[in-house]
Amino acid sequence: MAAHGRPALRNLFDESPTPHIAHPPRTHHRDFYVATDGSFRESGGGLGAVIETRDGARVGRVATTDAPPDNNVAEYRALHLGLDVLAARAPPDARVGVLVDHDDLASNVNAAVLAASHPDGRPPRPFSVPPASTNHWRGIRARLNGFDEVRAARIDSDQNPAHPLANAPDRYAHVNRELDRCVLPEPPESTAGRFPPPSRANRHDGGRASD
Repeated sequence: MAAHGRPALRNLFDESPTPHIAHPPRTHHRDFYVATDGSFRESGGGLGAVIETRDGARVGRVATTDAPPDNNVAEYRALHLGLDVLAARAPPDARVGVLVDHDDLASNVNAAVLAASHPDGRPPRPFSVPPASTNHWRGIRARLNGFDEVRAARIDSDQNPAHPLANAPDRYAHVNRELDRCVLPEPPESTAGRFPPPSRANRHDGGRASD
């Protein structure tokens, strides 16, 4: 159940499965959260991103038209864009929570994070990346390595705040005129004496739970 009064992206992250990685006690101590989405249509697609701090301050929003060859590639392009925007506005020691509504992308992000700390650099399972997204995946991994800690959560499309930005980029073009912000979150509250949040591995059915 969502915590009353908790910022939107933080709430979604804490209540969603993180493939390959169980939530540790400090899961909700991400410094920044970035939600991204990509859309594909024959008439043209779009990319959307929403970035917030841990305490709910909006860092930025992006809504832009794009022409991806398919929806899978659109999702990778959107995450690459969102991470680029975040990297320009956040310190390199930031802990980041990524929210996407694409199973393979969330899985690949967490696998890449685990691979980076593995002695042999091997992911827990092979990456599954669309061939047309190879360059964007390379850019995504470079951005992931530029932050202190990253974890990806898989959310439902109808809960993704970046979804309307990606699906109607012309309608939401005004968000691109918002002032650039470099906002640092408030210091995290102490968790001393609290029960750690459980792993989300058993919280969801339908094959989207953490491994």
